[in-house]
Amino acid sequence: MATVTAGAVRERAPGERRVALVPEAVTLLRRAGIDVLVETGAGSGAWFTDADYTAVGATVVSPDELYARADAVLCVGPPDEEAARALRPGQTLIGLLEPLRHPGLVQELTERGIRTVSLDLLPRTLSRAQSMDALTSQASVAGYKAALLAADSYDRFFPMLTTAAGTMRPAQVLVLGAGVAGLQAIATARRLGGVVTAYDVRPDSRGEVQSLGARFLDIQSPPNGKPGAGQGGYARELTEEEQQAQRDALDAHIARSDVVITTAQVPGRKPPLLVTAAVVERMKAGSVVIDLAASELGGNVEGSEPDKTTVLDNGVTVIGAGRLPSAMATAASTAYARNLVALLRHLVRDGELVLDPADEITAALTGGGTS
Repeated sequence: MATVTAGAVRERAPGERRVALVPEAVTLLRRAGIDVLVETGAGSGAWFTDADYTAVGATVVSPDELYARADAVLCVGPPDEEAARALRPGQTLIGLLEPLRHPGLVQELTERGIRTVSLDLLPRTLSRAQSMDALTSQASVAGYKAALLAADSYDRFFPMLTTAAGTMRPAQVLVLGAGVAGLQAIATARRLGGVVTAYDVRPDSRGEVQSLGARFLDIQSPPNGKPGAGQGGYARELTEEEQQAQRDALDAHIARSDVVITTAQVPGRKPPLLVTAAVVERMKAGSVVIDLAASELGGNVEGSEPDKTTVLDNGVTVIGAGRLPSAMATAASTAYARNLVALLRHLVRDGELVLDPADEITAALTGGGTS
């Protein structure tokens, strides 16, 4: 009987500490009849040694050997040029390939006979694919870490404290975007003792926000009356008119908040601008703004830069935090590896990796796919 071989590569993007497979996942894949290769040093950023992998039955190999032997190459982010060149016809590349942002990469690989499976194409509305939803698992890590980063950067207490020196008021936290990352940020900020308010363009997010003990911020609806929910469980991209109306209504709430965490993203597109430089200038000295959408495409906060912390002249700290899952590499890698295990169990049939275009999960992940 044929056996599928999966190989987890070392991530080479600057600052990326995650790894596609953790030792726990290797055990699960081997039980499913899948052989596992791991590139030397692949798990070091997430504190997994080569010995940890060999102890559970993986074979640690050089990158050349991995690309020569693996049927499925497992990664976290898109491969760089060198890694892309190393792929060979007939192989399947599986990861968060960002095809909406890098369409040329996927097209080039397809033309070379390499099949691509991109986990970031999975619609969140497919309930039977929830265990494969890597965007959700990574967003949950990001939201949790964002609240911790905010608390660490804020020079006052998050909870209300009554001491011999008097009572310290709690931090006023505003979370913009109540998707997975936003909800996790809300929950964590609440656990830390902050008074949390949240806003989202999707009206149906009110119940989720309130269930976590936060207040839902009511502001003007989009001018055209259309709800903010889009396809696939994501917020739709707002028009420029809608964005301006939203900004005008939000400015007063932002200006009086101690901490603002922004999480609004549109897959493959420039994130909506939610916090302008003008309103940041109105915030109190010592306030903190965390922009989870900060990337080379822009961010939710005007002037935020990816992976950069800036203290403005008025004493407000702006943090471009678009790569927070990498800052919690062990937890993020463990969650991501479980997503990959669920996916491989779905794709491997009778010892072969099958990409069936008639299957709705496979079709979504391949962008239409080929068998």
